[in-house]
Amino acid sequence: MDTARQELGDSEGPTEDQLQDAFDTIVSEGAQRLHRTWREVVTTGLAGGIEVATGVLLLFAVYAETGSHLLAGLAFSVGFIALVLARSELFTEGFLVPVTAVVAGRARVAQLGKLWAGTLAGNLVGGWLFMWLVVRAFPELRDTAVQSATHFVDSPLTLQSASLAFLAGIAITLMTRMQHGTTSDPAKIAAAVAGALVLAGLQLFHSILDSLIVFAALHAGAPFGYGDWLAWFWYTTLLNMAGGLLVVTLLRLVRSKDMIEEERAAAGA
Repeated sequence: MDTARQELGDSEGPTEDQLQDAFDTIVSEGAQRLHRTWREVVTTGLAGGIEVATGVLLLFAVYAETGSHLLAGLAFSVGFIALVLARSELFTEGFLVPVTAVVAGRARVAQLGKLWAGTLAGNLVGGWLFMWLVVRAFPELRDTAVQSATHFVDSPLTLQSASLAFLAGIAITLMTRMQHGTTSDPAKIAAAVAGALVLAGLQLFHSILDSLIVFAALHAGAPFGYGDWLAWFWYTTLLNMAGGLLVVTLLRLVRSKDMIEEERAAAGA
């Protein structure tokens, strides 16, 4: 019996060590991101918007050829892979990591607000500009852009649309959590592909990804305007945040309660 308990303890030990390592990585990275200047926040947000827009270009191209949202979602994964490898910033990836750093006493709430605001603005501006280029470079994709965007702008706030946005927040934050649970680049890329397949392949309501689709449609002369985009964007953004913060991030914080208390004590918070 003692031997069995020892073996069980040994098997559980590495799991706890891995959780501690993942927590330390999240707190350290979150603190670094939260202490960026406005210039750094906005430029990394711009880069993130451009990288996601690159994925949207491939999404349009594959969907136009195949008519399959799942295949188009796989093609879009290039955008998320670029985010991982280039270490740019995506607004909806700013829930788990920086929030944990704030709760652990390594940064202030005001810094979190700066990260969110600067990244959101940078993502949208960078994506808007890139999609303008896409529409001019690939006029044959204009109809695909308008068709794809209509799915979002024609969706009023209902239980279904709210659920699609809430699920998107969970999915993108889960992707972030998986990527921070490993040091393997291939594993991080696999998580990016999985996240793209769920978000784009199932047409969940993601505030940044789908805004870039709408921007492309607007550049292509869509029969709707920016007011229609805003009517969809405001509730999608809030529900993305709710899904990411109230499900994945909250569960992680509860699981890491003891580690957070130790970190706060060390930080003098």
